[in-house]
Amino acid sequence: MSDPRPVPRAVVSLGDDPHQTLRLLGARAHQLRATTRAADHYNAQDSTEDRNTGSWLMSCALQLAEELATDIDGFARALRDSPADATVLRQTVSALRVRTHQLHAAARAADHFLDQDTHEDRDTGSWLVATAHGLAQKLAGEIDDSVAPLRRPALDKGMIEPHDAQFSRRVAAATTPVRGAA
Repeated sequence: MSDPRPVPRAVVSLGDDPHQTLRLLGARAHQLRATTRAADHYNAQDSTEDRNTGSWLMSCALQLAEELATDIDGFARALRDSPADATVLRQTVSALRVRTHQLHAAARAADHFLDQDTHEDRDTGSWLVATAHGLAQKLAGEIDDSVAPLRRPALDKGMIEPHDAQFSRRVAAATTPVRGAA
């Protein structure tokens, strides 16, 4: 019998800007971090309904982790065929792949144990949710640290329309040099 879930497709293609792709993957890593954080919160609650919510959130995190791992794998494959000047990015993505697969494994194990009936298994699942959350935090932070900041175009004072006087004053104050700051 085949798996009824669709195979996640990579968001990466060879024509994409690798730094933009990394930013998109980073946004999804933050989504995963938020989901594991919420799962950890709800699993720590006393009511059965809250723990069920935490278990459901962990199932969502498992799917997100699987998709993210697939996409980072695809990104790594695309980078492997890229020019030699992407060596540093390839090394970064290689480390991110390891962290993503660790996170996927922790989410899978947590999801499994949270669905069990014994208190000991659910307790193990709760610990694994916390582990997955810690890995998700690290992954999101590592992606954030590896992404080059976006360069914003210089602000041209002539481009501001004078219809918003308060905004014009704030921009003028922000771009006027401070006296004695030379």
